[in-house]
Amino acid sequence: MDADVIVIGAGLAGLVAADEAANRGRKVLLLDQEAPQSLGGQAFWSLGGLFMIDTPEQRRMGIRDSLDLARNDWMGSAQFDRPEDENPRKVSEAYLEFAAGDMRPWLRGLGMRWFPVVGWAERGGALAHGHGNSVPRFHITWGTGPGVIAPFVARVQEHVKAGRITLKHRYRATALDVTNGAATGVTGDVLRDDNAVRGASTNRDIVGGFSLKAGAIVVTSGGIGGNHDLVRKRWPTDRLGTPPAKMVAGVPEYVDGQMTEVAKAAGAGAINEDRMWHYTEGLQNWDPIWPNHGIRILPGPSSLWFDALGNRMEAPFMPGFDTLGTLKRILQTGHGHSWFILTQSIIKKEFALSGSEQNPDLTSGKWLQVIKARLGAKGAPAPVEAFKENGADFVVAETLDQLVEGMNRITPDQPLDAAHLRGQIEARDAQIENPFAKDAQITAIRQARAYRGDKLIRTAKPHRILDPAHGPLIAVRLNILTRKSLGGLHTDLNAQVLRADGTPFDGLFAAGEVAGFGGGGYHGYNALEGTFLGGCLFSGRAAGRSV
Repeated sequence: MDADVIVIGAGLAGLVAADEAANRGRKVLLLDQEAPQSLGGQAFWSLGGLFMIDTPEQRRMGIRDSLDLARNDWMGSAQFDRPEDENPRKVSEAYLEFAAGDMRPWLRGLGMRWFPVVGWAERGGALAHGHGNSVPRFHITWGTGPGVIAPFVARVQEHVKAGRITLKHRYRATALDVTNGAATGVTGDVLRDDNAVRGASTNRDIVGGFSLKAGAIVVTSGGIGGNHDLVRKRWPTDRLGTPPAKMVAGVPEYVDGQMTEVAKAAGAGAINEDRMWHYTEGLQNWDPIWPNHGIRILPGPSSLWFDALGNRMEAPFMPGFDTLGTLKRILQTGHGHSWFILTQSIIKKEFALSGSEQNPDLTSGKWLQVIKARLGAKGAPAPVEAFKENGADFVVAETLDQLVEGMNRITPDQPLDAAHLRGQIEARDAQIENPFAKDAQITAIRQARAYRGDKLIRTAKPHRILDPAHGPLIAVRLNILTRKSLGGLHTDLNAQVLRADGTPFDGLFAAGEVAGFGGGGYHGYNALEGTFLGGCLFSGRAAGRSV
């Protein structure tokens, strides 16, 4: 044998699995088709948010959380309804216990710290028993995505120096070897070296081959968001509607889902592959790193949201509430885009962009940088202002008529009527001074400002959109942005892969997005945010300990 364990994929889940296995004395081979500069995978580009329950950060912000409340939120969001959801449900229960217990002490012991203002993401679909977070639970790691992967990169590198882990970059697995029903090895191609910057496309020139044997194989190869053909193939048209003709990619090109197909060809079972998570607030990146590079807006609650036909979207399809419900609502128009209309006062206080590279202040982990960028700047944070100035999806104007002219210039195939928009905006503005307002979004803004974290850094003081004192006016064309697979390889609580008939696949394990973050889809139909990185940490740890 070449090793005790082979881990395929050096993203966050793979790093955690390799570290845990090496900690237990196992000799590990860690393979990745990308070059060393991409160690850590997709997690590097994330905002670093983690879903945790009843933490000191929450309590300091006056948030009362509990495992029971989080479980109610999770199950109301997951809506498990299939026989094959048995293991996903078990994994979700185990994750909730982890998020309320060992998770924070374990990560804090590795050196992680969190921004003190806990974010309130994915607020839900309006009913207490349904989708959404009842309280803020989104803990942003100091250092964002790089800060999440850093402890595990360091630990893996220590294992490499000690000879417990061997890293094999540019090793692309193309087949699993199966002997007497058990996974016993990996074969594949050695790709030519490539010094492209992290996240950029790399060559697929084959310079050799490999065949490696081990006692256990762990697949941690990620999802499908960079492969739009596969996204469309698995798209749940019956639930979400027809996939849009145009989407932007929220992940690098190498997030292509090919290792899932390799595992299935060897006999692995996969479930819930029609469950997926794509964002509705995507921008075309004016300074792209990977092909069709998209960036997501993390909006506060005040931007007015209009569909492609110019109709203001009704509750709960408001910024920050119900991602997949809003996706379905947008696609009902027959178009793949929608619009935010807002003011300079709103963009300054409420707009954030997802990703480590779009949040240099938080990525730096330095308070002074955050204060300068978020509280001391005259305009919005510099990355947001750069998009406003350079982004193909932004229109800035002094008057609404000028704004609509600009919107129609960038969407000539679906022009908007200025009078129709004006009527809806003026109706909303007329409610802003009314303490008994019937407008659901105004009520949501007031609720957000009742939480001091939102009032401090995420929610603008309510004002009329057409008030020139808060101008200029800004319109943002929003694209569908592909991101996460919610289903995947079927695993049990120990991260062992199951065959299509539900029996264990000896020697084969999976963790991270390729396994639906655990179990074959521990989110069910909806995610509560912070549960993607959290799922990689949890399932990677389970796999590393099991092998």
